[in-house]
Amino acid sequence: QVQLVESGGGLVQAGGSLRLSCAASGRTFSSAAMGWFRQAPGKEREFVAAISWVGGVYADSVKGRFTISGDKVKNTVYLQMNSLKPEDTAVYYCAAGASYNYRDSARYAYWGQGTQVTVSS
Repeated sequence: QVQLVESGGGLVQAGGSLRLSCAASGRTFSSAAMGWFRQAPGKEREFVAAISWVGGVYADSVKGRFTISGDKVKNTVYLQMNSLKPEDTAVYYCAAGASYNYRDSARYAYWGQGTQVTVSS
């Protein structure tokens, strides 16, 4: 049984930083992408970043501020979020298992339960 467990969310002031972690168990994802999506109240879930064997891809809204990385030994993916803005406030979800079209949430087979990130102004 595959499980993704996120951690690291919280409340931070605008301009601050947080690092989210997503620990995977049940299988490894060395040949598939792992990614982060987010959903703000009243909005659609949106792509944030993904990492695969070819590297990282980012949404334009977070490029230059967020960095995605992975630890194959720990089977964990991280999202370092710097220069946070109030509009980054959302529930952040870890996803895994996409083989292509990493920006499309429908391509991911596995999802975590989400972690809340709140950025105050």
